[in-house]
Amino acid sequence: MTESFKVRVTKDHLVFCSGHFISYEGDRCERLHGHNYRTAVEVEGDLDVNFYVFDFIALKQRTKMITEELDHRVMLPTRNPLIVVMERPSSIQVRYREREWLFPREDCVLLPIENTTAELLARYIGKRLLDDLKRQYQFVPRVLRVEVEENVGQSATYEWRA
Repeated sequence: MTESFKVRVTKDHLVFCSGHFISYEGDRCERLHGHNYRTAVEVEGDLDVNFYVFDFIALKQRTKMITEELDHRVMLPTRNPLIVVMERPSSIQVRYREREWLFPREDCVLLPIENTTAELLARYIGKRLLDDLKRQYQFVPRVLRVEVEENVGQSATYEWRA
């Protein structure tokens, strides 16, 4: 007999409201817009001495810390070859071909990703969470899944396996 255990957290407080735009098809760029994103996290693993995979409260807290960094910010990808992000002392200048934006520095979050798609946001949150769980709790799940929903019925999932 094989047993498997997993825990999942998703709550109304694991949300972030952010602005973004993506480049696509090599020569197009969306207009600046926003979403009310919702995050769900699932970890699989063996039961510990307390007979649970991982503490729900700690998992929610760590996820909340990451999503709060994204909340009420314009998310900008720093690894997109078509979107140029230039940091200034009090502002961020962004350029895509002839289009240009200037944002206050405190209103932006610069993300080390290629595009601010739901898929890559899920991976970003997942990798950050995995690092936090290892560092803070010496916990490495067998499987970590992060789902980012950008609209009702529209979500992407990142999965990491040990």
